[in-house]
Amino acid sequence: MHMAENDPDKLKGPGGLTLRQIHEQVQKSVERDRDAQKMRNELAQKPSRWRRFAHYVWGRSGKR
Repeated sequence: MHMAENDPDKLKGPGGLTLRQIHEQVQKSVERDRDAQKMRNELAQKPSRWRRFAHYVWGRSGKR
């Protein structure tokens, strides 16, 4: 085994990309997925937090 054979820039993976290019693509998509997940989680949490707040405010004032 020569070092050249292990070099990520020399090795070709599927689609003719070097392993380094594939690795970079994967990193980008992982970051994108993580951002999308974060956005989804924040959006998913807002309604329930708002509902709890609204219930707290109007629920109590209604009983007085």
